Amino acid sequence: MRSRISKLVVGIAICMLQTGWAQEKEGAENTKVETTATESTEVQQDSTTVVQRTNIDVQQDSTAVAQETDSEVQEDVAEKVTTSVERTKVDGVVAVVGDYIILESDIDKSYIDLQNQGMPIKDIPRCQLLGKLMEDKLYAHQAVQDSLEVSDKQVTAQTEQQLNYLVSQVGTMENLLAYYKKSDEESFREELFQINKIRSLAENMQSKVVDEIEVTPEEVRQWFNDIPEDERPVFGAELEVAQIVKTPEVPEEEKQKVVNRLKEMKRDIEENGASFATKAILYSKDPGSSTKGGFYHVTKQTGFAKEFMDVAYSLREGEISEPFESNFGWHIIKIDKIKGQELDLRHIILIPDIPEKTLEKTKKELEEVREKIINGEVSFGDAAREYSDEKETKFEGGQLRNPENMDTRFELTNLDPSLYSQVRDLKTDEISRVYKEEDPRQPGRVMYKILRVTNRYDEHKADYVQDYLKIKELALKEKQIKAIREWMEKTIEDTYIMVNSDYRDCDFSNKWVKK
Repeated sequence: MRSRISKLVVGIAICMLQTGWAQEKEGAENTKVETTATESTEVQQDSTTVVQRTNIDVQQDSTAVAQETDSEVQEDVAEKVTTSVERTKVDGVVAVVGDYIILESDIDKSYIDLQNQGMPIKDIPRCQLLGKLMEDKLYAHQAVQDSLEVSDKQVTAQTEQQLNYLVSQVGTMENLLAYYKKSDEESFREELFQINKIRSLAENMQSKVVDEIEVTPEEVRQWFNDIPEDERPVFGAELEVAQIVKTPEVPEEEKQKVVNRLKEMKRDIEENGASFATKAILYSKDPGSSTKGGFYHVTKQTGFAKEFMDVAYSLREGEISEPFESNFGWHIIKIDKIKGQELDLRHIILIPDIPEKTLEKTKKELEEVREKIINGEVSFGDAAREYSDEKETKFEGGQLRNPENMDTRFELTNLDPSLYSQVRDLKTDEISRVYKEEDPRQPGRVMYKILRVTNRYDEHKADYVQDYLKIKELALKEKQIKAIREWMEKTIEDTYIMVNSDYRDCDFSNKWVKK
């Protein structure tokens, strides 16, 4: 018999993996899809022409045929949407959910996205990805009905960041378009915008469903007591860890060397006609843009450092900035084109070197702090408050917090590999040796650390007192899943849904059958 926890895991899988569904008309022998003139369906277009259910509007992208506006042509197209028992695929449309359609190419793109995330796709059926897309569309459709808003500026910024990242992975925009089999940048950008907008609407709708759901201590206690003793979850080994961090100071002379180099580059470009893009390729330390000649397309919402954005929006078209500093290093920027509030720019970033003697000095300082702690001259917490350079942890005595739930405990198997390698053999209250690590917030910069395991919890069966926060989280998730199921059942009843006959045999079809 499946345990309560197993059921919860299955529930989470249903919500997160979101396997797809099919709709069947009960009691209908010869099913036909409604094409009501009062219903409005938003039609997206990928590699094929897609038909809108009402106000029939054939949209076009880079591979679609010219838009058809003749009323007789519209009637002919409408007949193609209405299908009989022998349902056949129309122009690549596999499903309609409310005001949204899903194309075969949307499923294909989902496979590509999963591959880009490093996930194996061999055993993922198309049905499962269709289900994910259908649930997203259901959430988005209802979000529009409920007048939930999504900022186009925010979506545009997200799209630009996504594009910049994708280009950094494949080298050039041309390579990216070829990879996704797209004919031009503008249509691809618009397609990503629409995908991100739908995703944002879906997230807002799902948040609306679950945000106000809470569990009381009594509900948590009852939920836990309802789990049979032999079916209670087992939590893996956990640690509580504190750290003290020392960051080497960059000498002023090293900063000045970098500033002088950037000034020389600027002068060579302005006075001798040297190529900014070539210098970016040769010298810039930004792995995300150097292969593209330092190129970025930015908007006011692009999440770059404030110093970078302030300088970028102060320049005229064709102008090159003076060297300036951010948390990441020293930059110069050249504006290629200004399009309203959007900029096409190039930049070069250089990171000052830290001399070996400075590194050794910082390491020695931290080793002296470690000795004071071991000798009992100062506690680890007090030493963190006095000597640590990391503002986020020093005032809590160096205590690290799990970013997922802000708890102080970390499951040993889920620790960051670099942290795991340093603490896996430490006993409670033992302090690590001083070690060097690259600063994740400032690539190219290093820092020195010592760690202390403040508590160690061995693998154990769930204990109500010791593991209350984890138990509360599980109880809350189950309550949220129940609310989502109830919401979906009601929303499916009230929403127009159609699935192409090729996908009617998906093993999750009952989820979308209207009672």
